[in-house]
Amino acid sequence: MSTSWSRRGFLATSGGTALALGLTGTFTAGSAQALTGEATADDFAALRAKWRTLILGAGFSPTAEPFKSKLATLGTNAKANWDTMAPADGSLWPGMVYKDPEPDTDQESYGFSSQIQSSFGKLYTMAEAYAQPGSGLTGDAGLKGAVITGVEHLYTQVYNENQARYGNWYNWQIGAPQSLMDIAVLLFEHFTAEQIAKYCRAVDHFVPDSVMDKYTGTSTGANRVDLCRSMILRGIVGGSEQKITLGRDSLSPVFPFVTTGDGYYADGSFIQHTSIPYIGGYGAVLNDGLGRLFALLRDSAWQVTDPGAQQFLDTVEMAIAPFVYNGLMMDNVSSRGVTRGLVASDPFQLPQDDHNRSHGVMGSIVLLGKGASPEQQARWNAMVKGWMRRDYYGTALENPKLSLLRTSQLYELEADDAIKPAPEPVEHRVFPNMDRLTHRRRDWAASLSMASTRISHYETGNGEGLRMWHTGSGWLQWWGADHGLEQYADHYWPTVDPYRLPGITVSKKPLTDGQGGDWAGPRPDFAWVGGVTDGEFGTTGQQLRGIFSTMTAKKAWFWLDDTVVCLGAGISSADGAGVETVVDNRNLGASGAPRLLLDGSAQPTTQGWSTKRAGTKWAHVAGHAGYVFPGGTTLNALREERTGAWKDINRGSSPKAFTRRYLTLWQDHGTDPADASYAYVMLPGASVARTAARALDRDWLEITANSPQQQGVRVPSLGFTGVNFWEAGTVGKVTASAPACVQIREKRDGTATICVSDPSRTVTGLTLTWKRPVKSVTSKPGAVTSVETGRELKLTFGDLSGSYGATHKVQVRTV
Repeated sequence: MSTSWSRRGFLATSGGTALALGLTGTFTAGSAQALTGEATADDFAALRAKWRTLILGAGFSPTAEPFKSKLATLGTNAKANWDTMAPADGSLWPGMVYKDPEPDTDQESYGFSSQIQSSFGKLYTMAEAYAQPGSGLTGDAGLKGAVITGVEHLYTQVYNENQARYGNWYNWQIGAPQSLMDIAVLLFEHFTAEQIAKYCRAVDHFVPDSVMDKYTGTSTGANRVDLCRSMILRGIVGGSEQKITLGRDSLSPVFPFVTTGDGYYADGSFIQHTSIPYIGGYGAVLNDGLGRLFALLRDSAWQVTDPGAQQFLDTVEMAIAPFVYNGLMMDNVSSRGVTRGLVASDPFQLPQDDHNRSHGVMGSIVLLGKGASPEQQARWNAMVKGWMRRDYYGTALENPKLSLLRTSQLYELEADDAIKPAPEPVEHRVFPNMDRLTHRRRDWAASLSMASTRISHYETGNGEGLRMWHTGSGWLQWWGADHGLEQYADHYWPTVDPYRLPGITVSKKPLTDGQGGDWAGPRPDFAWVGGVTDGEFGTTGQQLRGIFSTMTAKKAWFWLDDTVVCLGAGISSADGAGVETVVDNRNLGASGAPRLLLDGSAQPTTQGWSTKRAGTKWAHVAGHAGYVFPGGTTLNALREERTGAWKDINRGSSPKAFTRRYLTLWQDHGTDPADASYAYVMLPGASVARTAARALDRDWLEITANSPQQQGVRVPSLGFTGVNFWEAGTVGKVTASAPACVQIREKRDGTATICVSDPSRTVTGLTLTWKRPVKSVTSKPGAVTSVETGRELKLTFGDLSGSYGATHKVQVRTV
C-alpha cells in the first residue's frame, strides 16, 4: 500500500493518542474510581476535555497529510456556512426553513424538523473549525461569535423548553441535542452560565428522564445509545451527576441478547425497527456510540461497570466482522442506508458506499479495542489492518469524508509495524434471526439476503430506499479478493435494474416507488427460511413469496469450497407478469466490456446486445466468475448501459445522472409459470479452464432432489450431502420425519458431522435417518433425545421450535 505520508513522522506525532483519550487499560467490571462526596467542577471539566478529544481527535500533526487537507476542507466548509448564515424568522440559512406552518408528523413536517438538525450540524462544523488547529479559522473570534449567534437564534426560535415537537422525533431527541451539546463542549468557556442553563433546559424538555423508563418503541438498540449520549452530554455540560448516572445506567438494557425485536441476538444478528437487519446502519451507530461512551466514562466516577458490557464487546467478532470483507461493509445489513448517495451540497461528491460506510466501523473497533482484553485488541487490530490493506477500491486512509478522529486512529494502526494484517477467515456463518448468512474464503466471499414472517423484504422511509423491494428475495452478493470490490460501490443502486438483483427469483410485476409506505417493513407469510452450517460449508433454504406478488418459489443454496450450488423449484405465479431467476448481474463500471463465453463461444461486446440461448452448459465472464448449468438451460444474456440518479431512489439526494454498464445473465420462467425450476453452479473468480472442466465433470455434482417437497445435492469428492426437507420424506440416503434443513459431511478420517435445523420454527419432534453404517455418536446436543447406531444412524430430536433456527451439530464415527 502506497501512501503520501511518513510512518516515522506519524508515529512521532501520534504517540500520545491513547493517553490523551484516556483509553489505555482493559475494561473490568467494578473498576471505576469512587469519588467521596459530590462530583466537583473539575470532574465535569475533565469529562468535557475527554469528550472534546473524542470528537476532535488527538495526536496528529495538522501540517502533515492527510490531516492538512482535511483541516483545510473543514475550514472551507465552515467559512461557507459562516458567509451564508442569515438569521430570519423560521430559518438560520436561506432555503433551510424549519418553521412548520402546519406542525404535525406527516412527511412535510419531517422535512421541516430535519432542518433543525441540519442547522445545528452546520453550526457544529463552524465550531469544529474554530477548535481544530490548521483549519484556517482556528480561534477566529468572528467565527466564534457567529456560532454563538446561531445557537441563540435556534434556541429562541425553535429549540427551547416551550416548543412542542413536530415532524421526526429523531431530530428533536438525538440529532439536534447531540450537535448542540457538542458545540457547548467545544465553546464551553465562551457561553455564559445562563446560556448553558437554558440550552440544558431545552435538552431536558425534548429528552426527559422518562425516555429511559421503558426499553420500548424508539428507545431501543442504537436509538437508546444515542438517547443516552444526549443525556450524558447534557449532564456533563450542565454539571448534573443525576443525568450522567441515568444516562449510563440506561445503557444496560442494550447489552443483553434479545429473542424478539430490536437489539443483538445470541447468533450475532442485529435488528432495528423490529424486522430490519441493520448491523451496517444502526448497529454501526450503536457500536460507535458505545465505544465513545465507554471511553468517555472510563476511569471516572461514572465508569460503565455493568458485566453485560463485555458481552457487547464480544459482538465485534460474532456480529460485525462477518459482514466486513476486504474493507467494505456488506450492503445487505445496511437497509435503506445504501441509497444515501450523493447530496447536492457534498463538496466531495462521494456517495456513502459500502467501503466508506465501513471506515467508521473500523475506527470504532480500534477505539473499542483499547478497552477490551489484550487478546481481543490484538485480534481486532490485526483484523482491521487486514481489511485496510486488501481494499484496493475505496481505502480508508484516503477517504476525504472520514473524520479526523477516525483517520488518526486508522493511520496510527497502519503505522504500527508490530501489528500484522490478518487474512480473511475461511468460514460459513448463519444468522437465523435476521435471515442473512456469510460465506467467506481466502479469495472470495458471498452473502445472502432473505425475508420471512420475521424479517422484512425491505424498508423505506424518509424518502430513502424507494426501489429496494426485492432485496429479500434471495439476493446473492459476492466479491473476489482482487475483483468485484466495486460492484456495489460504483453508483450501483441508482443505475441497476431493481428487478434484476443477483440471485433473486422475481415477478416482473411493476411496483411503485416506496410501495407499502414508510416504515411498513412488508414481510412474506412464509416462515421456512434459514439453514445450517458446520462452520465451513452450509446448506440454506428460502420459501419465497414475492413482495406484493402471488409469486412463490422454493430456493436452495449449497455453499462449498469454491462453489455455490443454486436450486429453485415450485416457481409459480398468477400476477400476469413474467418471472425470472437472475443468475448474476455484474456492474461493469462506466466503460467495462469483459468477454462473455457461452459454452466456449465468445459473444459480442457491443452495448445493447442480447441473446437467448437454449442448451447452455456453462458461461464465463472474464475477470468475474464462471457459471455451470447442469443438464443445460435456456440462458438469457444482456449487455446494457443504464442511467440513473441517486434522487431516483432517495428523494433527498442529488439529481446528477450516472451511466453504468451491466452484464446480466438470467433464466426466464415465462408469464405466470406453474412449478418451474432452475439449477446452476456459481464459481466466483474461476478461470475459463476451471469452469469448463467443472461443466464436463458429470460425477462432481449429483442433484438428488429439486422439487417443492425437497431440494438436495451430493458432492462425493467433498463428502458433502445437503437437503432442504420442505416436507417429510427421503432424499438419497437421508430420511426426515418433519420439515428440516440437513447437512452431512464425511471426512477421510472416518468421522462425519451432521447438522440439523428447524428454519420454520414449528417442528416439535424429528427423526432423522441416515442409511450409512455408524459405529458411535461422539457428541450430540441436548436436542437429541435418542440415538441408534449400527447399519444405519437414527437420531431422534425433541422440540426444535424454540431453538430459533439454530444449527444442532452431531459428531459420529462411521464404519
